[in-house]
This record gives sequence, C-alpha cells and structure tokens, in this order.
Amino acid sequence: MADLVKIGYNVNVRLDVFRQGLTLRDERMRNVKKEITMDQVRQDAEAIYSSGELSCSEAIVHSIIKNVDPTMPEVLIPTVSGFSVGVGGTQCMCSTVSAAVFCLGYVFGRTFPTTITDPESLKTLELSLEVQEDFRANNKVSCCKILRKGVKEGERSEKCIGLVGDMAVKTASIIARELKLKVVA
Repeated sequence: MADLVKIGYNVNVRLDVFRQGLTLRDERMRNVKKEITMDQVRQDAEAIYSSGELSCSEAIVHSIIKNVDPTMPEVLIPTVSGFSVGVGGTQCMCSTVSAAVFCLGYVFGRTFPTTITDPESLKTLELSLEVQEDFRANNKVSCCKILRKGVKEGERSEKCIGLVGDMAVKTASIIARELKLKVVA
C-alpha cells in the first residue's frame, strides 16, 4: 500500500502523487482517452439501454466509462441506479440529466473539502447548468413524466433511447471540450 500524507482536513493523498505536485483529479485524468468517438459513445449508451441490461442513467455512466475514462470505477454504475425513471420512479427530472451531472461531477468536481465558491465547485455548477439548459432547449422540459407520456411502465421508448444517446454524447462532448481532447464524429 502506498504511503499517505495528510494535506488538509481529513484528506490523505498518496505520497508519490503529492511529491509530483498532482491532485487526485490530475492522476485520474492522465488515463482519459485522448480521442473520443461520439458515434461510439451514442451507440454504446443506446444499445445497452435498449437491451434492458441497464437503466437510462446507468447506460450513460457505462458509456462514459467505456469511451471516455476507462479508469472510472465500474462501481459508479450502480450508484446511479436510484436516478432511474425520473429519480426513484417519481418521474420528476429525466434521469439522463442526473447521470450527465453525476459524470461531470466525477470528472470536474472538487476533490477536497472546500466551500461552494471553490473554483472546482463553480466549474461543476456551470457545466451542470449547461447540461440542464441544453436538455431543456432540445426537449422543452426535463420532467420524465411528460417526456414519457404514453409509454407503459417498463417499456423502452424510442424517445428515451434517443435521450440516452443525446445525453451520453453531450456529457462526453463537455468532457472533451474542457480537457481539450480530440473528438471524432
């Protein structure tokens, strides 16, 4: 096990990372793919959602792990299970938006206890707002119940499949833009 060094309130960092002057995010981001194929991001998210193997929110996280950051722990997939069907089945906010915000928080959120005015917090809020505004501009609402109108419980509608693909691509696009990664259609 690597030696740890305390660098703040209840925060320990691997000593070898600390000596290099890197944050935990810097260490994680070294493994992000340098080129992202957006068609593959969409295809993977839509296919696994359509198959019924994963929910809408889980499919987005799965696609981001597979196509953007393969070092993201797969255990993150079940952490978004509760977002499904508009968060806990309430059909309030579309779970694709929740999953996109989750992924952006993982990549850009703060890594140490700070205040909400911390630059990492502000950046994550800004990117999350971009996701929400883009979704609403394209769909007029972000309410799962309205978006799924006429869809029977447990059905995978073409509308939802498209939303899963759209939000996986939007999430990957923001990550690519912010990290200056190469994007392939």
